[in-house]
Amino acid sequence: MKTTGHYQHPMLVNAQKIKENRFAILDDVRELPTGKEPFTSPDYVICIGQRGTMQMTYDGMPDHSSKQTVAVVFPNHTLRMVSKSDDYLATLVVVDASLLDDPLLRIINQLRYRYEPHPWVELSHHEYSVIMHLVDVMRETVDIDIPDKRLLLTRQLEFFMRLLSHYRTVKLNEAPNLKHVSTQFHNNLTQHFRTHRDVEFYAGRACLTPKYFSTVVKQETGHTAAWWIHARVIAEAETLLQLRRDLTIQAVADQMGFPDQASFSRFFKRETGISPTAYRLSV
Repeated sequence: MKTTGHYQHPMLVNAQKIKENRFAILDDVRELPTGKEPFTSPDYVICIGQRGTMQMTYDGMPDHSSKQTVAVVFPNHTLRMVSKSDDYLATLVVVDASLLDDPLLRIINQLRYRYEPHPWVELSHHEYSVIMHLVDVMRETVDIDIPDKRLLLTRQLEFFMRLLSHYRTVKLNEAPNLKHVSTQFHNNLTQHFRTHRDVEFYAGRACLTPKYFSTVVKQETGHTAAWWIHARVIAEAETLLQLRRDLTIQAVADQMGFPDQASFSRFFKRETGISPTAYRLSV
């Protein structure tokens, strides 16, 4: 276990707790778990800078953590601490990677292309205060014994990520040179996925040919435009099937913009390997 003096990193101290609960909020974070050695986390980690500064590399590229910055680090990316101020302090939200397969957290995987190239976003004082309030709510949820705790935590984390991504989008819009085709695609997809499941529509919104549009999206995100469209539709469908049990399969199909239940069921089974009815019974 790496330590600096008598300091023990919270991710190492709480390793068993993280494994068992698959979710943890850790304070008193002063450095990487491995000190100045490269660190690759198997977990999904949100790092919120509280004070001071840490200079580091992220996949070999220079980066930093400081007061009012938030980083969303997906599993299997490598961080290495270069230097830090003596007063550096951060809070971590650590999520076991297996939870990213939860239908309610598909939003996180859909945002990978935003955060994986550059995970950090600097917040205003107001934005930082709101984010920390949400962390405190999640902290309270972790510590109390209530039914459906995991469901409540995943909903809170989903809201956290949607809000953080809203802040990030606003900042990207303030800096046009940072815009990417995939960012615009994601924004359009969020608005139109219920009515448009064809690549041609989104390519047209970007004023690009479908072939070139798909090539650029795959270069920027690692997946084709069609993959993202289908993933967004399935994520929403699974959420409705799981949470809105008052809705019939036909009603879910209507909300998802399909012409009838049969076409919705064919699409869902083709993408997931299971029918909507069977999926609902399994969760």
